[in-house]
Amino acid sequence: MVPPAHPPPAGRLKVFLGMAAGVGKTYRMLQEGQAEAEAGRDVAIGYLEPHDRPDTSALARGLETVPRRRVEYQGTTLEEMDLRAVLRRAPELCLIDELAHTNAPGVEHAKRYEDVADVLAAGIDVFSTVNVQHLESLNDQVAEATGTRVRETIPDDVLGAADEIVLIDLTPEALIERLRAGKVYPRDRVETALQSFFRIEHLASLREVALRQVAEEVGTRRIDGAPGARRRGQHGERLAASVPSAIGERLLALVTPRPSSQRVVRRAWRSAQRLGAELDVLWVQERASSAEEAEQLEALRRLTIVLGAHLLVERGEDLVATVQRVARERGTTYVLIGAPAHRNVLRRARGPSLPSRLLAALPGIDLRIVADRTQRSLDEEEERS
Repeated sequence: MVPPAHPPPAGRLKVFLGMAAGVGKTYRMLQEGQAEAEAGRDVAIGYLEPHDRPDTSALARGLETVPRRRVEYQGTTLEEMDLRAVLRRAPELCLIDELAHTNAPGVEHAKRYEDVADVLAAGIDVFSTVNVQHLESLNDQVAEATGTRVRETIPDDVLGAADEIVLIDLTPEALIERLRAGKVYPRDRVETALQSFFRIEHLASLREVALRQVAEEVGTRRIDGAPGARRRGQHGERLAASVPSAIGERLLALVTPRPSSQRVVRRAWRSAQRLGAELDVLWVQERASSAEEAEQLEALRRLTIVLGAHLLVERGEDLVATVQRVARERGTTYVLIGAPAHRNVLRRARGPSLPSRLLAALPGIDLRIVADRTQRSLDEEEERS
């Protein structure tokens, strides 16, 4: 009797993380890929996006490139990574650029990170690249810092599953110098970029976000250049047992089906990650929902799935009583709510505020109000006017 075949051990994922386009993520990935090939490993490029940068293209020479797959979409021919061809080629190491890329309709997966998961499952190591603004939980923070809403995002768990993260750090001044020299975009796009996303204050904010993201990973994995960081075990297991964390913490974020609640969910999720806690997201439905509310609720459901949180919808006429019951059932230790939309003397005069009522109903549970930072600039404009 032939024994059953065992699946190959999962490949290892190494991610080159940067603050913005042009810092050198793809270049560094190719450098390390070439070094691996010189050391005798079988290396192939699954997908490379050199952005017409001659230095980057030159560094890819000598490495086999798996031909791309052509997909017809709305009268246009798009080129995507050919997942099946990569799996047939089965190199020891595959270089796959732009982890957050959205694939054209009609291929195996909607997102490239899902393609990468299949490649890893086949026992192939992967080097990939991503910018910090593509992390789902940072979407609001990046929009506040730069004024640009990033549409292509990846679940934070994708980065969390990486065996190794390499921070490609560059000062904003050095990146702007590269941009002016035509090393990031064609020269006819430089001035537009400098007046929008690549303003020095935006880049400084993104660099701070990237450095903070990496700092939060220290202690659970090895990060290149991070003193005191630890290496994760074989097959990407976290060394969580060696890291002090809160015991028995569980967060509950209160939301309503409207766009501003997504900000609350993302901020709550990041708080939960810092505490090593589970996150519940609760909407107390006091009446029948409208079509618009149903649409927003579905958006919240998708977001919680991406982040790995738990969405709860509970019917109840008394908001505080329902929150009190759910918090008791779920073992909640920490409640987060959004800032009230209207803050005026007349409303406060009618009775205790929601935060006051929650504090009274939830003894022993911490309460945090998640501020809407976009209102800060609006208030400043009103004061100036």
